[in-house]
Amino acid sequence: MIELYTAATPNGHKVSIALEELGMPYAAHTLSFDKHEQKTPAFLRINPNGRIPAIVDRANGDFAVFESGAILLYLAEQSGRLLPEDAKGRSTAIQWLMFQMGGIGPMQGQANVFFRYYPEKLQGPIDRYQHETRRLYEVLERRLGEVEYLAGDYSIADIASFPWVRIHEWAGVPIDGLTHLQRWLSALESRPAVQRGLQVPKRREEDSEKRVAGAQSMLMR
Repeated sequence: MIELYTAATPNGHKVSIALEELGMPYAAHTLSFDKHEQKTPAFLRINPNGRIPAIVDRANGDFAVFESGAILLYLAEQSGRLLPEDAKGRSTAIQWLMFQMGGIGPMQGQANVFFRYYPEKLQGPIDRYQHETRRLYEVLERRLGEVEYLAGDYSIADIASFPWVRIHEWAGVPIDGLTHLQRWLSALESRPAVQRGLQVPKRREEDSEKRVAGAQSMLMR
């Protein structure tokens, strides 16, 4: 049994989607950012960085894994799925996984902060992170014009990028003209396991103003 500690964020959804795709039994535990549950001593023993997601593999000696990309790799290796077996294919999938971890996640995350959450409207940072996020989308567009999925076959590379790209509007980044990226988004959105993973955990019914206020309260922590 996998214990998943998560929240309704792109990084959290990566792991719930992967677990659903793999059909691995898991129990989801939602951490409240409002209550700063990700900073409790109990959770910091699982993830010293105090961030979601994290997992504990009860079937493997209560082994804890944090960082979403590391979790995806761990689950793929444990299951023997969603990661090519040959060296070149494996490397290709990991390269695109790291592209998300080092590029799309950080850049779009900052676009979210400055476009939606930061108390002041600083146009310079907004433009910088939105433009860089769009540039990274264009890299995906070129790749997806050559292959159906980022590593050729569907893999953890796709699962890593999809939850971020699907909320491009929240970051104020358009995907107009990116036809291959749009095709890829539609293909992933239609997968039953992806749909189930996006419901873990269920997002609380709240308006945008409350979401922004909650995120703003975390900026200084």
